Amino acid sequence: MPETTPAILGVERSAAGRRWYAREGDARLGLALAQRYGLPEVVGRIMAARGLGPDDAAAWLDPTLKALLPDPSQFKDMDLAAERIADAVRSGEVVAIFGDYDVDGATSTALLRGFLESVGGRVVTHIPDRLREGYGPNGPALLALKKSGATVAVTVDCGITAFEPLEAAAEAGLEVVVVDHHVAEPRLPRAYAVVNPNRLDETDGYGQLAAVGVAFLLAVAINRALREVGWYAERPEPDLRQRLDLVALGTICDVVPLTGVNRALVAQGLKVMAQRGNPGIAALADVARLSEAPEAWHAGFLLGPRVNAGGRVGEAGLGAALLSAPDYATALPIAQRLDAWNAERKAIEAACLEEAIAQIETEGPHDGLVYVASAGWHPGVIGIVAGRLKERYNRPACVVALDGEVGKGSGRSIAGVDLGNAVIAARQQGLLINGGGHAMAAGFTLAADRQGAFRAFLADRVIAQTGPGGPIATLGLDGTLQPRGATIELATALQKLAPFGAGNREPRFALPAARVVQVDVVGEEHVRCILTGEDGGRLKAIAFRSTGRPLGQLLMQSGGLPVHIAGQLRLDRWQGRESVQLIIDDAAQVT
Repeated sequence: MPETTPAILGVERSAAGRRWYAREGDARLGLALAQRYGLPEVVGRIMAARGLGPDDAAAWLDPTLKALLPDPSQFKDMDLAAERIADAVRSGEVVAIFGDYDVDGATSTALLRGFLESVGGRVVTHIPDRLREGYGPNGPALLALKKSGATVAVTVDCGITAFEPLEAAAEAGLEVVVVDHHVAEPRLPRAYAVVNPNRLDETDGYGQLAAVGVAFLLAVAINRALREVGWYAERPEPDLRQRLDLVALGTICDVVPLTGVNRALVAQGLKVMAQRGNPGIAALADVARLSEAPEAWHAGFLLGPRVNAGGRVGEAGLGAALLSAPDYATALPIAQRLDAWNAERKAIEAACLEEAIAQIETEGPHDGLVYVASAGWHPGVIGIVAGRLKERYNRPACVVALDGEVGKGSGRSIAGVDLGNAVIAARQQGLLINGGGHAMAAGFTLAADRQGAFRAFLADRVIAQTGPGGPIATLGLDGTLQPRGATIELATALQKLAPFGAGNREPRFALPAARVVQVDVVGEEHVRCILTGEDGGRLKAIAFRSTGRPLGQLLMQSGGLPVHIAGQLRLDRWQGRESVQLIIDDAAQVT
């Protein structure tokens, strides 16, 4: 366990308040893997530390859909849903797609819309406004879709707990197919079909799929149903692999584990993304000044926030509209509008975060979790703020935007605490108006006067999973490194373990007793520096969002004294030149 293994370099409490520990694996196995696959020994050791052995290392290094994609028919209701939608395409019925306003929902909506239209389907879409309609299907919107001519509606990235709206839709004669991945309850909503790998009666182990992954499997199943009835005898069959860029974007941004089939979907999807076949993604990459082949972190930190921005603080349907754009000329102005909304989102988020931190510093954390609430906070940024608070305090964090007698909340969790189940249990206990989610993230609506009871309920659930002392903040490291060892060759070899994200963290190394020989602030909150080590080598480094925080202060004020540095190696391509840069996660004084 990280708490019991010796601290690397003796770091018991870093600038970020974390204990550094080694991710250790079988050294002999690591050497064998390195020799077998022609990799540096350190890469073999990292693979061994992640539980990879000779039988599964090949699939990890080269994840393919042929080896890892499940047969869609093995999911409950999948064939039922596919056949109904295929029938709708063949008979010219209007299919409505009701999506969520985040990246997973936007990519799911764009994927199904693009696929269905490419095979001759008639499609309308609806993305609910966060402030006016809230999350998930609502009765008035579904009935309006029915009135506009839709006979089938597909909810994507939502719907699994929309009991009343789906009941109203069924009563009105609208056949609803739920395509979701959030945690389900024993009772399912009234729908024509419910496709969700997290249904309680699903046992095949694909609960890590994002909604866009489930939507892709549904498209595969619909395509097969159409093929079987001869639909492609007189028209070309679409190549669904060309839509994997959308699957990769949604999967990365929903922070689901990049293991198993998700690893294959993202690895292959990033290759498709590099071909710039989707006009919306291409325009967004240009607006974000992304000029190199995209990696997972580009999708997560450059593209995703911009797709999200419309749903958070602007126009809810912009993300799906961008990703569905038919050509670059149509996509570019949408991408520019999203970029502007993203800038506004950052300003709103920064103000909310500052107020939330001040509230916590005054009141203190609440028994194992961080819980803050205030009137005037924008509901569109509270999820991001919750994520920032979780990182800062190493506790599950909930942020509530109050509006009169009602509050809308968003939560982000830490490893080992299932927040989605806790929120669902609270709703079942009558503490919430609505709520749901998955292990690492949840959303909820509650009466303002029930906050105390809800907070106490959450605290009990968190303490039961972490213990009364709360979690110990730790930072796992894959080894130590000197600046001369941070070569282009090593950084390139480490990329063979990509894509990186949840469930497959980017390798992280410690630089012992490094000295900061140059340092300055770039942008508004990033600390850039040059590090030198005991071997005399030099290494470029940057610590994002660190000014005014202990990490940034330690780097800025080290005064040439040795400092232990922890971070990740990245290839830095600038003006045709390639070098290595360290992305600094943490630092600690040498004792």
